[in-house]
Amino acid sequence: MPTERNPPHPTDLRLTRFAPQLNVRLEGNKRMVFCVIRKKWLVLQPEEFVRQLLLHFLIGDMRYNRNRITVERGLTINSEAHRTDLLVFDRDMRPFLLIECKAPQVPLSTAVFRQAAKYNGPMQVPYLMICNGQDSYIAEIDYHANDYRFLSAVPEWG
Repeated sequence: MPTERNPPHPTDLRLTRFAPQLNVRLEGNKRMVFCVIRKKWLVLQPEEFVRQLLLHFLIGDMRYNRNRITVERGLTINSEAHRTDLLVFDRDMRPFLLIECKAPQVPLSTAVFRQAAKYNGPMQVPYLMICNGQDSYIAEIDYHANDYRFLSAVPEWG
């Protein structure tokens, strides 16, 4: 990653307003949520809650094409297996936006941003985002200048 800098104030996407849209049920003693992308029921862990809220935001508010979003996609970096939380592709199926999700109680830090940047290394995605459900940081990457800048909003898709 390029040099360190102080990010702007985090962006509040008001994700909790999508909570009523989540399809949640009890299965035994576990709360389950239906993933609109993977089309299956998952244990409703805090990080999964953030992922699902973000999916509703991207599809509903931002009008991202649901067929261009992958969830927990595997990738290999230096022979190690990793998974991106959310990866959005553009109309030409090029990686467009990589999102690293954290549970609401996890503070967003430089380490979290570095994690997203590490996952991005082989993909060269133009936009990186980290989110814990309350706060989000979005960065546009300039590979030619080996630099980045923080944005105050999620980029338009397409």
